[in-house]
Amino acid sequence: MTLLRFLVRYSPAMVIWTSAAALLSGACSAGLIALINSALNRRGAPGTGLVIAFAALGLGRILTNALAQLTLAHFSQATTARLRLDLVSKILSVPLRQIEELGAPKLMVALTEDILEITQATLSIPIFAVNFAVLLGGAVYLAWLSFPVFLGMFAFGVVGAVTYRVLIRSGFGHLSAARDGQDRLFQHFRSLTDGIKELKLHRARRESYLRDDVASAAAVCQKHNVAAEWRFIVAQNWNQLLFLGLIGLILFLLPRIESVGPQAMTGYIIATLYLMGPLAGLLGSLSVFSRANVSLRKVEQLGLALSAQPSDNRVAARRQFASDPFEFLDLVQVRHHYYREHEDDNFELGPIDLTLRPGELVFLIGGNGSGKSTLAKVITGLYPPAGGEIRLNGTLIGDHNRDDYRQCFSTVFADYFLFDRIVAGGGADADRRAREYLERLHLEHKVSIKDGVFSTTQLSQGQRKRLALLCAYIEDRPFYLFDEWASDQDPLFKEVFYTRLLPELRSLRKAVLAITHDDRYFGCADRLVKLDYGKITRERAERPVPISSR
Repeated sequence: MTLLRFLVRYSPAMVIWTSAAALLSGACSAGLIALINSALNRRGAPGTGLVIAFAALGLGRILTNALAQLTLAHFSQATTARLRLDLVSKILSVPLRQIEELGAPKLMVALTEDILEITQATLSIPIFAVNFAVLLGGAVYLAWLSFPVFLGMFAFGVVGAVTYRVLIRSGFGHLSAARDGQDRLFQHFRSLTDGIKELKLHRARRESYLRDDVASAAAVCQKHNVAAEWRFIVAQNWNQLLFLGLIGLILFLLPRIESVGPQAMTGYIIATLYLMGPLAGLLGSLSVFSRANVSLRKVEQLGLALSAQPSDNRVAARRQFASDPFEFLDLVQVRHHYYREHEDDNFELGPIDLTLRPGELVFLIGGNGSGKSTLAKVITGLYPPAGGEIRLNGTLIGDHNRDDYRQCFSTVFADYFLFDRIVAGGGADADRRAREYLERLHLEHKVSIKDGVFSTTQLSQGQRKRLALLCAYIEDRPFYLFDEWASDQDPLFKEVFYTRLLPELRSLRKAVLAITHDDRYFGCADRLVKLDYGKITRERAERPVPISSR
């Protein structure tokens, strides 16, 4: 059982402790059955010893059950946190290209729905273990009362287990199909959050989205979940029917076969009736465990898929490049290729030969789809090159030092994400520097900062990009890359960006690469690099031309 292997691997001590507590609870329950049967068939008033024994067994059953549940409650929450941290850590370690291929919906379902299903299953384990122990103890008591009756009960149990397995086998397939449907449903949820403006502006699209996307995917999940639960319910009630049949045989057939006294008959019936509740609880837990097994397999498959990729977050012992001055960055015959949607062939970038130096402002230009953003991701180490070499200060960049290499870059990509805090050493000094930049970027009336946390990021697109630029400034790294930063800015801030901010970074001996279409400001660059269909078609030096403010 996948869930059991997972529990044993994550916490063997917890499994042993819970099993012991459940067995003690089952032993107490078996003792209670025997004691109740003895009290019912006893002549006269029960003695003090019987009362004390009843209290002790009842208290023991409750305490052991509670201890098992408390242990599992602590373990399940710790496991949930550990699973999420483990999965997030693996996601952070995987190259960007593989994460893009997996897709955000699969990752979100694993981090939310799947982890929740596993947590619910671990919380159900004490109940399952106690019910199993009660059934085991009751079986031992029945065997002590009458071994033939025990054999009959065992035979019914085998028949029930086999038929139960046959009935629910197809249920597992429906659970897997429902889980696959969750991925599609989360994809549509993402469309809702990312495309809310377009949906509000287009009634037909909105209705089609609700009817053809969300409702259709939700119906598939509902269909398979109901089909699985229907099979579990039929199987559970079939076993209840078998138990009632066993009681009927004990009541009406057993006396015809052999002479059974009233005391023994009472013991058989009480024990069988007492065990019906634990049996129902045990069978009901199996559907929860089945869902958890499906989710756990999905998480493990995702984890294995992630782990199969080379980790690019390795931390070098001496944090290579952290203290070395940046001298030059060389791309030598660098290639990269990937599949582009709506096209039959793979897009190939390169071979690229390019050198970037500190104190130099380079504009990367070219048409849409020419490979500018892909080249930017290769330069920054987000995409490893498929061929050629990247060398920083003459040191070859590979899997062993790529994460160290990436720490040399501060970027604002076109699809950037703005975090609500800055991460920089210096404490109060970082806040002071951030406030200075807030004033320079005309954001001081919109945003404040305290202990490195912004008061808000709910700003216009242009203002958010200015705040992202502030974060890049605070990082103070040797290489800056901006992907169409000025595209959302008004004319005033465009001119400030090209004629003041970029030259200021250059004067600080930073290497600056800016992807841009603003040909009016090409004269500000030291060098223009034009990319066309993945190839550098023109590289020429430009003489910086000051542009007066108007």
